Amino acid sequence: MADLKREFRLYLLLRGASLRSVFQYRGNLLMMVLAGAAYQGSGFAFVWVLLHTFGTVAGWGLGQIAFLYGMRLLSHALWLVTIDGVGQADFLIREGQLDRMLLRPANVLSQMSTYTRSLLPFGDLSMAIVVFGVALVVADVQWSPASIVFLVLAIIGGALLEGSAVIVIAGLSVRVLDTWAYRMMMLDTIDTLGSYPLSVFGTGVQRVLTYALPIAFIAFLPASVVLGRTGQLAVPAWLGLLSPLVGAGLFALAYRFWRHQLRFYQGVGH
Repeated sequence: MADLKREFRLYLLLRGASLRSVFQYRGNLLMMVLAGAAYQGSGFAFVWVLLHTFGTVAGWGLGQIAFLYGMRLLSHALWLVTIDGVGQADFLIREGQLDRMLLRPANVLSQMSTYTRSLLPFGDLSMAIVVFGVALVVADVQWSPASIVFLVLAIIGGALLEGSAVIVIAGLSVRVLDTWAYRMMMLDTIDTLGSYPLSVFGTGVQRVLTYALPIAFIAFLPASVVLGRTGQLAVPAWLGLLSPLVGAGLFALAYRFWRHQLRFYQGVGH
């Protein structure tokens, strides 16, 4: 426990130093945040146009899809704000930065997480708050203390699940020279499939996206539970309640995979 507290404290110090450096340039700060918000906002604008034309998607109205979209975007922004540097693992290895990190008395993954100084994730976070805030007003949700706690844990679980996929790609970077294509394919798949009701697909696809590629656990299953739309699910409704545990479990497995792969690192050029 003492080691865990120490690593967490070091992570906060590194992250704080990284953010302080970028906050010195306020013009750049504003432009990057606006760019991130515009990128994510354009995605939801497409959803709005789609629903304005067809009314509903698989029985989901605008408020419900905004709830699902905002929930997925909050999870996405949460992992980006905390560990976005892990996505640059292949670059760090090629440039020899990982060698330096291995020599420092701090967790390597924590150092990688705080390496980048991009402010785009804060644009994602701002748009996620806006979309989800609107959804909370227009969506018909029967709130209770239990549902509020579950929602918070589900968002964290979604962030852990998406972050675990990035950590697995980082582990592959130890053996593969360039993992950019794998990372982009994985993020695009999650972005495309995780932001819409998976009930638009047949039973077989829903099961694949639950058991084989657990994208459904990021937002669709927990959102279905909170919104009371479990009747359309092709899998047992109680699986949605396990979303926080699934995210935490996959993150732990991804971290173990990363640690295992790191044993085979031989340095730049090997």
